[in-house]
Amino acid sequence: MHFDDWLAVLTALRDKREPCILLTLLEEKGSVPRASGTKMVVTARETFLTIGGGNLEHQCIQIARDMLAQRETRPRSEPFQLGARAGQCCGGMLTALFEPLLRPQPEVVVFGAGHVGRALVNLLSTLPLRITWVDEREGEFSDVPAGVVTQHAEEPLDAVAQSAPGAFFVVMTHSHPRDLELTEAILRRGDAKYVGLIGSQTKRQRFDYRLSGKGISEAQLARLRCPAGLPDVKGKLPAEIAVAIAGEIIAVYQGDA
Repeated sequence: MHFDDWLAVLTALRDKREPCILLTLLEEKGSVPRASGTKMVVTARETFLTIGGGNLEHQCIQIARDMLAQRETRPRSEPFQLGARAGQCCGGMLTALFEPLLRPQPEVVVFGAGHVGRALVNLLSTLPLRITWVDEREGEFSDVPAGVVTQHAEEPLDAVAQSAPGAFFVVMTHSHPRDLELTEAILRRGDAKYVGLIGSQTKRQRFDYRLSGKGISEAQLARLRCPAGLPDVKGKLPAEIAVAIAGEIIAVYQGDA
């Protein structure tokens, strides 16, 4: 994305439900790289606009990302002396205001855009979640709910590596071999908050055997939910399966809260 307007940036991030820090320069004295009121926006992975570059901007980005990582919700301000010791030749002084916007929401990555995947994403999109929907097949995404990020990925494993720590994963692709390699990659990360795999108890036993042969420990396998979903919610219709899985995800993130 390319923006030259901070309001447009915030609007786009709000639509994606992505937390960010709005950074504003205040109280300038002497020579500074940008005037008071200059803004930039920082997310966990991206930055938008600039407050002048250099070491000042680098330090501010690090502070903003630390705030995001710590899930801070209160604004804070930091003074900066822009001398040679700080790596800035301006020589002035300024204060930077850091404002957290959009409370961090759990990230859910759904692999598979079949009937159940579509029903699940439609349901999850009504909850306070950040949703990434991944499928390697072209033309599978239709009627994508607002706020849902889609990835047509030739290599879905990349989406596992790119996901944030503590993400929720649901694996329900069109291919059992693909399900297996995704499940292995997610379990190897070791930091997933939830790992759900669609399938029967027979599939679970088969996957446990194969994953054990690949070096996945019993402790790692114990984190896998397969069959995914609340056991008391029964049924084989896509909507019924989606409700069971969504209910399990809600139980996990509400328990954390």
